[in-house]
Amino acid sequence: MKETVLSGMRSTGKLHLGNYFGAAVNYVKMQHEYDCYFFIADYHSLTTHPNPTELKHHVREMLATYLAVGLDPEVCTLYVQSDIPEIPELYLLLNMIAYKGELEKTASFKDKVRKAGQTINAGLLTYPVLMAADIIIHRAHKVPVGKDQEQHLEMTRNYVNRFNRLYEKEVFPEPVAFNFGDQLVKVPGLDGGGKMGKSEGEGNAVFLLDDEKINSKKIMRAKTDSGPTEPNSEKPVEIQNLFDIMQLVSTEETITTFNNAYNDCSIRYGDLKKQLAADVEQFIAPIRDKAKSIYDNETYLKEVMQHGAEKARINARITMDMVRDAIGINY
Repeated sequence: MKETVLSGMRSTGKLHLGNYFGAAVNYVKMQHEYDCYFFIADYHSLTTHPNPTELKHHVREMLATYLAVGLDPEVCTLYVQSDIPEIPELYLLLNMIAYKGELEKTASFKDKVRKAGQTINAGLLTYPVLMAADIIIHRAHKVPVGKDQEQHLEMTRNYVNRFNRLYEKEVFPEPVAFNFGDQLVKVPGLDGGGKMGKSEGEGNAVFLLDDEKINSKKIMRAKTDSGPTEPNSEKPVEIQNLFDIMQLVSTEETITTFNNAYNDCSIRYGDLKKQLAADVEQFIAPIRDKAKSIYDNETYLKEVMQHGAEKARINARITMDMVRDAIGINY
């Protein structure tokens, strides 16, 4: 029997090169080796009250992108969070065993309080509880998570153990963080800092669905220095970042040419960026075109959503039958 793996992304999210090489490529492979559930977390997006029209657009765009990069709805279970009513039911029941004090200590919640002042809704406070419901509704064993989500996964394990202990039944397995493959690729950002990500600012990431002009402008603005002054010197972080991205999208010949130019101090960063922008565009254009074609096919997207919801609800109903039986809500 295959182990269950679950992964989700907020519907307001946008996939960038970092997501693609750091997760999507592995997801495409992973769906054939595990019982995989991938979902679009539109309920989570409601904590920031998105415009209804924009919310619908983002859900469709995210689903189209998932399909364009290679997730197969016949192989994995791909669904929208709000299509599974068992999730908010489990969320409600988990809130009965979640403690206010532990939720207020969550790093992400404290950060939002600092930024938002007094305008904090209950959804932000109980965000980790909804995330826990997302994970354990399918009794998931493994969860691919980034560093920023490790605390939420730890809280999920707390709720799992608390529920099982309180009701004296092993309803839920204890989920663990998971990296599929030998090593996930870390894609650096364009700002000369850490990894590529939307949380670091829009200008830090190359998004898969942005047009050529937008991505080229970002790459041309990427941080560089004044250039090497000694042959074969070590590259500064911001320069190495550009070469690391080039390693993912450019030919060996191109990489060798610019490496040689750097080593003999003849490199022109403008030429490097123009080539990188062209190579990035060549790489993402087929993904963007496919995603746009899928996005425009509303009938197909609805079929995928309905099919995913039906598959997800089969397992979700089994879980909720177990939960209701454990609690005693089975009159």
